Amino acid sequence: MSNDKSRDALSEAPIPQRNNPAEVVNSGSPLDYVLWIIALILFIAATMVNQHLPAYWAPANDIWVRVGVILACIVVALGLLYATHQGKGFVRLLKDSRIELRRVTWPTKQETVTTSWHVLAVVVVASILLWCFDYVLGWAIKFIIG
Repeated sequence: MSNDKSRDALSEAPIPQRNNPAEVVNSGSPLDYVLWIIALILFIAATMVNQHLPAYWAPANDIWVRVGVILACIVVALGLLYATHQGKGFVRLLKDSRIELRRVTWPTKQETVTTSWHVLAVVVVASILLWCFDYVLGWAIKFIIG
């Protein structure tokens, strides 16, 4: 068997390949670093707006102005992060995840209820066993210590 990762291990059939988003993400540019730094500064500013902005800007005494400034900082920071290679890769991951979620076979209501009862029974039995173990250990320590 060859060591080629583009072939299936059992049937030696080629596995369909498509552009791997992880490989695309690794090709960042210096502009990406600048965008990340600006976005980080905006996130930090969004956390500090409520406390410090009213002292420097009179309209910020109104709560809705501060909320607007905080939301604006967050939206602009997310927009800057989307402009990076990593941001585009993350959005592609979210789209691919959504496609995969459509392929999932979800359990029926009856299967969910049955499984939940099984889990509840196991939890009750395990808690009783742990309580018994704790009781025996407590009794043994009282017996040893006096």
